[in-house]
Amino acid sequence: MEKFRVLEIKKSVFEDNDREADTMRRELKKQKTFLLNLMSSPGSGKTTTLQRTIDVLKNEMRIGVMEADIDSDVDADIISKTGVKVIQLHTGGMCHLDSGMAKQGMEALGCKDLDLAILENVGNLVCPAEFDTGASKNAMILSVPEGDDKPLKYPLMFRIVDVLLINKIDVIEYFEFDLKACEERVKKLNPNVTIIPISAKTGEGIDRWADWLRAEVKQWNEI
Repeated sequence: MEKFRVLEIKKSVFEDNDREADTMRRELKKQKTFLLNLMSSPGSGKTTTLQRTIDVLKNEMRIGVMEADIDSDVDADIISKTGVKVIQLHTGGMCHLDSGMAKQGMEALGCKDLDLAILENVGNLVCPAEFDTGASKNAMILSVPEGDDKPLKYPLMFRIVDVLLINKIDVIEYFEFDLKACEERVKKLNPNVTIIPISAKTGEGIDRWADWLRAEVKQWNEI
């Protein structure tokens, strides 16, 4: 008698999610709404970077933000002070958002009236990388205190992002963080990624990051 059966999976367990994500992207394209999926580990400076970004762009774009967390509304309260439209998404213990969750959030946010919608995903470098949210582009923040070896430890996250912000470069002299080595490791995983060193605290690099967003939103609306 066989001890166990071996099943060969012919279809991706994420197939339904990917299909729904593609549908969502097509709908956003028609509505001319650019959705950015912003990911990072906790403490990397996502919310502070988001504040800086909104301050630069809010007078030229209609911006909405979805704050995703397992619990609490701390980040949504902070972002609401910028004056843009914001909603809080509670994942009920889930460590990520999938396309279905993102769609619910976009419907609640009212994406038809937005040029730029930003999803601040749940903070970790594993689960969010595995699920296509239907976003136009994926962005990630890696902070200097986390170390330059993170691309070696969490390769999938670095492979799927379109832009990488290396935050807290204002304190790089206090940490053993090799910026060049980090960039080389990321480029080996993802040759087409754009890497932008920034400091959300001082504002360094934020203009370049805002320019990247402007160009992507423009291109999204033109194609």
